[in-house]
Parts: sequence; structure tokens; C-alpha cells
Amino acid sequence: MLNEETRQRLRSRLNEVHEWPGVYMFKFVLEPEPERLERVLALFTEEAEVLRRYSTGGKYVSITAREVMMSADEVVARYDRASEIPGVIVL
Repeated sequence: MLNEETRQRLRSRLNEVHEWPGVYMFKFVLEPEPERLERVLALFTEEAEVLRRYSTGGKYVSITAREVMMSADEVVARYDRASEIPGVIVL
């Protein structure tokens, strides 16, 4: 879970560079273990555009998701939920 200082910094930066509501792009890297992958994909709604890209050896998968977010708080909450999944690297 993100600490409060990290949340505030992220929220502030998001509000500087984005207009809300707007499309936001999330990126994650993880080992393609089925349960972990399902948990990451469950972070997004059916309306999200989600792309999976496997590393050459198949050891890792990157997830890129684009979804309309209503505010910086919504983005921070999504990152908070992602940070609770073991082995997920947030980019």
C-alpha cells in the first residue's frame, strides 16, 4: 500500500499534467502467474482497453491499460489496490 506522502505527491503531479475526467494509462509488470494476472486485470472495468505483452522468454508480462478516470484520487486509489498484489511492479 502506498504511504500518505507518496499518495500526495502522485495526486499533485497528476493534477498538474492531466485534466479530469480523462483517459489515463496504467502500466504494470509481473510474472504471468494466473492468479496474480487475474487480480491485476480485475482492477479495470470492461470499458478499459487492456493490452498484454509477454517478454521474449515468457517470464514476464506487461499490462498496459487505458481507462477514463474521473479524478486524480481515482487513479491513486487504483495504484493503491495494485500495490497490494504481491510481485506487481508499477511503472
